[in-house]
Amino acid sequence: MKHIHFIAIGGAVMHQLALALQRQGNIVTGSDDEINDPAKTNLSKAGILPNNFGWFPENISEEIDAVVLGMHAKANNPELIKAQQLNIPIYSFPEYVYEVSKNKTRVVIAGSHGKTTITSMVMHILQKQGISFDYLVGAKVAGFEQSVQLSDAPIIILEGDEYPASVVEKRPKIFFYHPHISVLSGIAWDHVNVFPTYENYCSQFEHYLTNIQSGAKLFYNNDDSEVVRIVKNTTAHLEIKAYQTPSFRYESGEAHVDTEFGEKRMSVFGRHNLLNMQAAIEVCKALGVSRKNAYEAVESFTGAARRLEKIFENDTVVAFRDFAHAPSKLNATLNAVREAYPTHSLIACFELHTYSSLSENFLKEYYQTMNAADNAIVYFSHHALSLKGLPSLKNETVHNYFGRKDLMVVSEKKPMEEAVKCLLHEVKKPVCLLLMSSGTFDGINWNEIIA
Repeated sequence: MKHIHFIAIGGAVMHQLALALQRQGNIVTGSDDEINDPAKTNLSKAGILPNNFGWFPENISEEIDAVVLGMHAKANNPELIKAQQLNIPIYSFPEYVYEVSKNKTRVVIAGSHGKTTITSMVMHILQKQGISFDYLVGAKVAGFEQSVQLSDAPIIILEGDEYPASVVEKRPKIFFYHPHISVLSGIAWDHVNVFPTYENYCSQFEHYLTNIQSGAKLFYNNDDSEVVRIVKNTTAHLEIKAYQTPSFRYESGEAHVDTEFGEKRMSVFGRHNLLNMQAAIEVCKALGVSRKNAYEAVESFTGAARRLEKIFENDTVVAFRDFAHAPSKLNATLNAVREAYPTHSLIACFELHTYSSLSENFLKEYYQTMNAADNAIVYFSHHALSLKGLPSLKNETVHNYFGRKDLMVVSEKKPMEEAVKCLLHEVKKPVCLLLMSSGTFDGINWNEIIA
C-alpha cells in the first residue's frame, strides 16, 4: 500500500486513475482549484474529494510515496514546489501508469484520431472473449464501470495521447508507455498551442515509433499517406502490418461489412469507424483472439460516449453527437452521416471549443469541412476565447475561413438554440441533426430543442 497524492486530481483521466489506485488499496489524496462533474461526484463517492479547492503546501509531507502531477498544474504550483523540496518522486500520469504496468503486455493506441474508438473496440472484444485486462480510455464505454482499471491482469490497453505529459515532463504522453503492441491510426495536425507547425507535430510520431522496443508489433492505417510515410522511415526494427477500410454497404443506416466469414452487420457506421474496427481486430488477433471471434464480438459494439452517439430518434428526426473538433474529424464524421443517411436533410452544428479551433491561424484548416451538410452552423463563445487567453474573433472572420457562403456563424447561446429550432421546423423531413464538439455548446439542452 502506498500514499499517492494527485496534484490536479479533477481531470477526466486523472481522477479516474486516482479511483483505480484507491480500489487497489492505496491511500489516495488530491487537490485542485476547480473540480466539476462527473469528477466531483465520483471523487466524493470514493471519499477523496478535497475539502477545499486550491493548492495547499501542507498537503505534502514526507509520508507521501509519490505525487502524480496533472497537466492543469503550473510550474509554480506550491504543492509541486514542496514535493520537489522534499525529493518526493513526481510522475505525470502516463509515467505512473507505466510504473504500475511494467510487468504487463502493453497495447498503445496512438494517432490523431480514432484512438478512443479503437481502444473501446479492443476492450469490447476482449471482454466478450472473457480475457482479463486493464485499460485506460478517454471516454465512457458501454459495459465498463470506469475509464481506468488497474488489477493483476496480464494485459493493459492504453489510449495514447500525444499531448505533453505535465509541466515538468513536456514530452508527449505516448512516449512513456513503451508498448509491445501499438496502432498508428492517422495523422492530422492538432494542438497548435504545443506543436506550432505541421512538421513539428508529425515529428512526435516519428520519435514515438523510433523508440518503441525492437520486435514490437505495429498496426498502421494504410489509407493515410502521412502514416505510411512515417512508418516507412522509422520502423525497420518493428514487426509491422497495414490495415485499411473494408468493403461494405449501407442498408437502412446500418453498415454491412464483407469479411472472410461472410457479411457482418455492424452497430456502428461510418467508413472511419469501420477502418478503426480493422485496427481493433488486428490488435485482438495479436492478443490471441481469432479473427472470426473478433468480428462476431465487434458486431455488438455500439460506440464510446460522444463518438457518433445517437441521442434521439423518432419517425422524423435522428440526432447524433460526436467529439469531432479537428478538421479531419469533422470531415470523417460528416461524410459518415451523409453516407449512412442519404435521404435525410443533414443539419450539422460544430462548436469551436479547443485552443486550436479557436486560433485564427489554424481556422484555415477548416476550409470546406462543413460542405457535406445541407445546413451548417458554426458556434463559438467569447467566454471560451477568454478562458484560453486568445484574442476575440468576429463572426465574419470565422465565416470566411470555412469557405461556405450559406454557413451560419453564431456566438451566443440563445440565438444558437433558436437557429437550430427554426431549421428543424423548416427543412424537409426526415432530418438528421449532427452535433460536433469537444465541449457542450455552453450547456444547451438538446432534448428540449429537438423534442
